[in-house]
Amino acid sequence: MTKDSIIKLDGLTKKYGDFTAVDHLSLTVDQGEIFGLLGPNGAGKTTTILMMLGLSEPTSGKVEVCGIDPTFNPLSVKEKVGYLPDEVGFYENLSGMDNLLYTAALNRIEASAAGERAEHLLEQVGLTQKAPEKVQTYSRGMKQRLGLADILIKEPEVIILDEPTSGIDPEGVRELLAMIKQLSRERGMTVLLSSYHLHQIQQICDRVGIFVEGKLIAVGPIKELASSLFKSDPILLEAEAETVDEG
Repeated sequence: MTKDSIIKLDGLTKKYGDFTAVDHLSLTVDQGEIFGLLGPNGAGKTTTILMMLGLSEPTSGKVEVCGIDPTFNPLSVKEKVGYLPDEVGFYENLSGMDNLLYTAALNRIEASAAGERAEHLLEQVGLTQKAPEKVQTYSRGMKQRLGLADILIKEPEVIILDEPTSGIDPEGVRELLAMIKQLSRERGMTVLLSSYHLHQIQQICDRVGIFVEGKLIAVGPIKELASSLFKSDPILLEAEAETVDEG
């Protein structure tokens, strides 16, 4: 691992009986990088993330996040890593602000600092006007933006986003991705983004790892991967046209 690598996976493997969900995965992610884990549903992306968070124990191999082995020190990792799953859980009968303050209290952030931090984050994610309203009134896109504020309130070194744009309309997706990129650059945070949408990965990621059936088959900048993987493949274009009646 280089001195700037903040995530290291070395031969990471997870088996469920005879089924191998993650197969000898080796990967490093550098500090401040936005890394995309690209693959279809069932490829093993979420299983990999759960092992990085200490929520699932590897069958073999090693994982290190922020210099910590989450298998043995899951609580230490959770202090440094923010995790946004595809379905964010909030107390629906509480306001957006109250949910953030509750998270801050769980992370032992002083009340005075928590209030100021929550207001700033709600402004950054565009929810200042909705902050006093109950979360049950929020759209899915709003909940994902609140989720982003929720994981940032403890000022993590790394944020892991597992299919964060699922179920959001195209404009909401564009806004959320732009927000993630901006926050990463402003704070120097490392971002691991899991998705099966290539065009979303292309928009914000510095590098991407292509994950298929538990195996990492390629890693690199998206443009380099495209040229190396498909340079020998012919390109077929099909077009249809209709005669225009000029009369």
